[in-house]
Amino acid sequence: MTNDNLLNSPCPQVVARLDERVYTLSLNRPERKNALTLAMYSALADLIRRADAAPQVRVIVLTGTDEFFTAGNDLMDFMNEPEIHPNHPVVRFIDALRQCKKPVVAVVRGHAVGIGTTLLLHCDLVYAADDARLQMPFVNLGLCPEYASSYLVPRLVGQQKAAEIFLLGEAFSGAEAEAMGIVTKAVPWDELSEYARNKITRLAQQPPGAVQRSKALLRAGTQAAIEACLTAEYAGFAEGLASDECKESVTAFFEKRAPDFSRF
Repeated sequence: MTNDNLLNSPCPQVVARLDERVYTLSLNRPERKNALTLAMYSALADLIRRADAAPQVRVIVLTGTDEFFTAGNDLMDFMNEPEIHPNHPVVRFIDALRQCKKPVVAVVRGHAVGIGTTLLLHCDLVYAADDARLQMPFVNLGLCPEYASSYLVPRLVGQQKAAEIFLLGEAFSGAEAEAMGIVTKAVPWDELSEYARNKITRLAQQPPGAVQRSKALLRAGTQAAIEACLTAEYAGFAEGLASDECKESVTAFFEKRAPDFSRF
């Protein structure tokens, strides 16, 4: 595969760069807090699969801008195609990332909301600013957890802490995420680039076959459970999207007011 194929992103809000066998995909939609459109999901899915097949790539890196990793789904764009199916751009991205054979590293600054946090659970290494703000506010939106987070998060943090994270939907810091095992390492904002670069460079210099075999073994024991969890979550998410609770939360978001769930 040529470098042109890797570097020609089909979406201008996803910037691709290849340097010393490290392939970096940067979310670049700062005017909308890097909220993910369906086009951005499709681009990420295609580029991750291309990189996974490219011999000149050893490590894939996902990152955002200084203030936002991603604010999660672009609600208006997502509501234009709410039916979840195998070719849905979000599902294609979910599958591309979790099935990627090569190591994936996330570098997180600022806000990582919704899938901005749950996708980290499927990366191999996650380096974050200690003041990053992570959040999984699905219940706040009348929805349920996604991306197998309802299975993976309790395994990391315990049942009651997971319930607090999901049922209250409150934000937590990069430092707290490290303590819970969601983030590999949290460092001060101004030290993050150098720290992550050193780790990523080291990873790219490791024997690639051994890295990929080890990654496969590390994940083999959870794959069946993740598949089952995804199926259940897709059904629950679809039910949530069709609910009056979700409609109220989306309406409130666009009307810039607090949602009112008192009638439910």
